Amino acid sequence: MPSGGSSLTFGFFTSAFLRFGLATFLHFYYVTSLTVPSSSCYALDNTSRLVDFTEWTGHTFEYDGKDADLVVRFCKDVERCSQATANSYYSDVGYIDFGRYETSNYFAAGSAPVDFVQGYYNGDLQNCEHSFDQMGRISQVDIICGSCLNGACTGQSGCICSVSYDESLCRVHAQLAIPCTNRGSRVFEGFTVGFHPRSWEIVSNGMTQLGYEKLHNEFSFGTEQTHVSLYLTAKFSLSGLVRKPLIKVNPDKGLEVKLTGSAENGRAPTTLSPTVLNIYWRCEVARDTPYEIKIMVPVDGYDPIGFTLTKLCDYRQEREDDSTNGWATFGVLSCMYVSNQYLTNCCFIVSSMIICCGGFFYKSRVEHQHGLDALPGITVLSALLDKVSGSRSYRLGDVDSHNFANQTSWERPSASAQGNPRTEETRYGSI
Repeated sequence: MPSGGSSLTFGFFTSAFLRFGLATFLHFYYVTSLTVPSSSCYALDNTSRLVDFTEWTGHTFEYDGKDADLVVRFCKDVERCSQATANSYYSDVGYIDFGRYETSNYFAAGSAPVDFVQGYYNGDLQNCEHSFDQMGRISQVDIICGSCLNGACTGQSGCICSVSYDESLCRVHAQLAIPCTNRGSRVFEGFTVGFHPRSWEIVSNGMTQLGYEKLHNEFSFGTEQTHVSLYLTAKFSLSGLVRKPLIKVNPDKGLEVKLTGSAENGRAPTTLSPTVLNIYWRCEVARDTPYEIKIMVPVDGYDPIGFTLTKLCDYRQEREDDSTNGWATFGVLSCMYVSNQYLTNCCFIVSSMIICCGGFFYKSRVEHQHGLDALPGITVLSALLDKVSGSRSYRLGDVDSHNFANQTSWERPSASAQGNPRTEETRYGSI
């Protein structure tokens, strides 16, 4: 019985461990990184959750009231029919442009009971030259998720609840009710990742940018690029929630990846003091298809921020240590050779000194020679010097130099040496 209980306990812990490992594996591989939507028709609600309205882009909402009419093309533009009023202000037949939607910066969260606020700018400038910054006619569209507060548009999937004009300000204010069903994950606002401390090519405002949400060949790093540095920033008030990045390579063999930097050390990133994540990679196995490096940044209370880098490996790269091993070996052998030569020279010098001292001691004590004669080899050296200088002996200093036929004098000879100068002159030019 005890044996059976131990087996059950072991099986329980083994199963729990395997489930935990599998859950971690699946979480890393299948957690969907919060990617920026493909269009600019999205916004973050008051709880920082992403709400994507891309499917509503270009949808037309018309309002035909007694005093005003309006046409809203969602995330496109706002127009008003010029025949709706007899005022000469809109005398021309057709539509008056009341602004265009351009970026997601024109889409923001609202305050209750309004869920979101859209802005449409740079409309028709005619008779609105006095508008702020000469932006022309503008529109503000308040979005209510659900039904109109005034009970209008009952049973419809979306409609314009009310419209009001301020012609002095060249402005129109509309209220639109639509379903807001496509709500995404909670966004860690203010977090960025880029290749420069003040750029956000990879992650902007907590959302992974297109091109880094999955493997893309056109966004690949070349084989010759051995490292890349990423800069992480976050709001100071939320920076303490950021944890150390995690990395996974697919396939897991063939590309050696190493992380360094302040982000790897766990320092909190801020806007004024970004952290650096240095990625060093080396191609161990060449492949026709690029490697996929998935990086995940855990954030407490939010879904992790993930992005993907792509690395090409056209050829195998050697380790930097391997490339220096030959030079290191050469340096060691050179040092050994120099040391050996130094020791040999030292031994030769010491041996020569011992032999010289022994010879001097022998000649001075045994042969009773003194001075230079007692030096070993002095006899051979003297004979060599005599041989080099020739067999002549030195002449006495009192012998005149003109007595030697083989010596040339650069001094002018004296009168006695010249003899009779007149006789010498008659000999010049004589036959």
